Amino acid sequence: MKTLTTTKDLADYCEQAASQPYVTIDTEFLRERTYYSKLCLIQMAMPGDDDTGAVLIDVLSGKMALDPLYDLFRNEAVVKVFHAARQDLEIFFVEGNVFPKPFFDTQVAAMVCGFGEQVGYETLVRKIMRASVDKSSRFTDWSRRPLTEKQQIYALADVTHLRGVYEFLAARIKATNRVKWVEEELEILTNPATYTIHPEDAWKRLKTRTSSPKFLAVARELARFRESYAQNRNVPRSRVYKDDALLELASSKPQNIADLGRSRLLLREARKGDIAEGILAAIKAGVNCPKDQWPTPRPQREKQAGSEGLADLLRVLLKAKAEEAGVAQKLIATVGDLDAIAAGEVDGPALKGWRLEVFGEDALKLTHGKVALSANGKSVILVDVPE
Repeated sequence: MKTLTTTKDLADYCEQAASQPYVTIDTEFLRERTYYSKLCLIQMAMPGDDDTGAVLIDVLSGKMALDPLYDLFRNEAVVKVFHAARQDLEIFFVEGNVFPKPFFDTQVAAMVCGFGEQVGYETLVRKIMRASVDKSSRFTDWSRRPLTEKQQIYALADVTHLRGVYEFLAARIKATNRVKWVEEELEILTNPATYTIHPEDAWKRLKTRTSSPKFLAVARELARFRESYAQNRNVPRSRVYKDDALLELASSKPQNIADLGRSRLLLREARKGDIAEGILAAIKAGVNCPKDQWPTPRPQREKQAGSEGLADLLRVLLKAKAEEAGVAQKLIATVGDLDAIAAGEVDGPALKGWRLEVFGEDALKLTHGKVALSANGKSVILVDVPE
């Protein structure tokens, strides 16, 4: 198996790939000890039935710049194929400020083709390619060199089988006229906002039991400090303090180092030094925050009379429509989406784009009493309701 270790090696390979209709790509990285993923290895393959054209790209060789790969990413004549691409794309966006275009995600395509929700790579390989993938090397340390032969075989398998999976799914997507469906889903993955976390918005990720704006003002400042600290020092958020500790601090509002020492959930390292000072400053800023600058709690959706029963009907409709279209239910609508429609919302994700055609239009008719659900043997059908 071939390993590329220099920029010239990569440039030569990408020049060959530029003449191909597509390339398959995967990455191996570490994230347990850092805020941003540490890229350790890239795997790529060009069309073919064997390992010819499949390579490992050793980004840790010390002689490798990824500019040739980024140029290939910008080449719109070549489709870049990934499986479950979100973390891969985040790495390339953070490191190179670039997204592959055009690109194809086989996990998204598989959901559109009815293979289930967030279907795994090995499942697709087994069902489509009638092959197996040895995943025993998945959690090895990819930063260590040299790579073992087992690691290399595992890494290459992630892009060689992907070729057949892509060709099968792309053909089915085209045959069923669902290209636009997939394109709509992939737009989210190539939106910079998907990967950009602003410290001032970090509090919105917290799951709190209270919607008190005064409490949220302190939680916001604690989340802002934690996010900034983690980003600037490239350490995981949990290494600063975990969510449960943050919420405890927002509730107890310690005033000094001695108070921090009494926290049940705060890590020892956070009770002193820069983190301790940052915590106390954040709490002070939150407590002193003017009332007109308090965070606005997430609006609680008021349940309308009968909305719970209507949501149950929408679940039945969703199941029927998903089976009819051969699409994973959660790709069409989540439980929250159904509850929102039942409560009267008319502008949610399930009511836009291809989802409106597959499910949303009939869902709105059901909520407005224009259609009813009926059984036809083992199938659920819609019946028009006379005005």
